Amino acid sequence: MLTEQIRPAGNGAEKLLDVRDLRVHFDLGGGTFWDRVAGGKAARRIVKAVDGVTLAVRAGETLGLVGESGCGKSTFGRAILRLVEPTGGQVVFRGRDLARLSKEEMRRERRHLQMIFQDPYASLNPRMTVRDIIAEPLETFGLARGREADERVRELMRRVGLSPRFIKRYPHEFSGGQRQRIGIARALALHPDLIVADEPISALDVSIQAQIMNLLQRLQREFKLTYLFISHDLRAVRHMSDRIAVMYLGRIVELAEARAVYEEPLMPYTKALISAVPVPDPEIEARRRRIVLEGDVPSPINPPSGCRFRTRCPYAIADCAAVVPPLVEIKPRHFAACIRISPEEPHIERVAASSAPGLKFVAAANGA
Repeated sequence: MLTEQIRPAGNGAEKLLDVRDLRVHFDLGGGTFWDRVAGGKAARRIVKAVDGVTLAVRAGETLGLVGESGCGKSTFGRAILRLVEPTGGQVVFRGRDLARLSKEEMRRERRHLQMIFQDPYASLNPRMTVRDIIAEPLETFGLARGREADERVRELMRRVGLSPRFIKRYPHEFSGGQRQRIGIARALALHPDLIVADEPISALDVSIQAQIMNLLQRLQREFKLTYLFISHDLRAVRHMSDRIAVMYLGRIVELAEARAVYEEPLMPYTKALISAVPVPDPEIEARRRRIVLEGDVPSPINPPSGCRFRTRCPYAIADCAAVVPPLVEIKPRHFAACIRISPEEPHIERVAASSAPGLKFVAAANGA
C-alpha cells in the first residue's frame, strides 16, 4: 500500500512508534429507543472514532495531530497507550505490537509511554499530595521509595518550575498552570521515551500556554523525549511540531513537515483550518480571505462514502463519493488524501473541472 511509504523525514533517527491501520470503533448497540418501538430489528450503531490511521514517529521528534473537535485525535492518542482498546490494526513500539500485548505486558510497557492529560483539574487526585501524585509511578514500578522517592520528586518539581516547598500541598492549592506542571512532572517520573500530550494547554490562560509549551520543548531537549502533540490550536502545533498530521472524521488527510503544512497546504480542509487562525497584525487580518466550510461535520456513526470530507468540500465531484482516497506523497515528504490532486498538479484550484488525476493511485493503494 502507498501508506506504507509514510515515514517521517529526519536524520535517520530510530523509528520509535509505527502505527498501522489503527481502528477504534465503539458499539452503541441496535438503534434508538424509538427505532425499537417502531418494530423490527434495528441495525447496530458503530462509532468509527479512528478508522484506518497509519503513522510513524521517529525518536526525538514532535508529531503534531490537529483537527476539529470530534475528529478522533484524542481517541487515537489514548489507543496508542491502550487507555481505550483498539478494534484493529497495529501499534508497534520498538518492535513490539502494543495492541497484542496482555494487560500485564502492557502495564510494563507503560513505563516507556506516558500521557499528559487535557484537564489539569480532573487528571489529579484531589486526595493526594503533590508528593504522592508524582511518586506514585516510581513506587508502582519499584524504582524508588521513602526518602529516595521524596528526593526524586523534589528534583522533578524543580525541573518543571515548581518549588519543592510545595511538596505536601494538595491540587486544589495550585493554579491551572501549576497543576499542569504537576501532571508533566508525573509523566516524566519514569523517564519515558514517548509522551502523548493530549490538548495539554487548551484549559490554560493564553499567557500560561506559552510557558507550558516552552517548558515542554526544554524538557524534550533535556530528557531526549518524543512527543505526540494533540491539539486543535494550529498556532500551538506549529510552534511545537516538526511534522503535522491533519485528521478528519477518523482518518489522516494530510501529513507533512510543519512549515510545509502552513505555507503550502494541499487539502481544502487544511486550508480552511489555517484560514481560521487569526493573525495578530490587524492590517493583514483585514485583507485575509477566510475559507468558510459549509455544512456540519458528519456523524462518525454514518460517515459519508468515499472521501469523508466530500460533503463539505467545494471541489468535490461524483468520483469522490465512490472512491476512498489513499494518502499519497504529492510532494517530497508531503502526503495528502485526495483524488483530485497528483504530483503533476498538487494545487486543486488549478485542476480541470471533474478531473481526478489521483484515481491512478487507488489501485496501487489497494494492492492491485
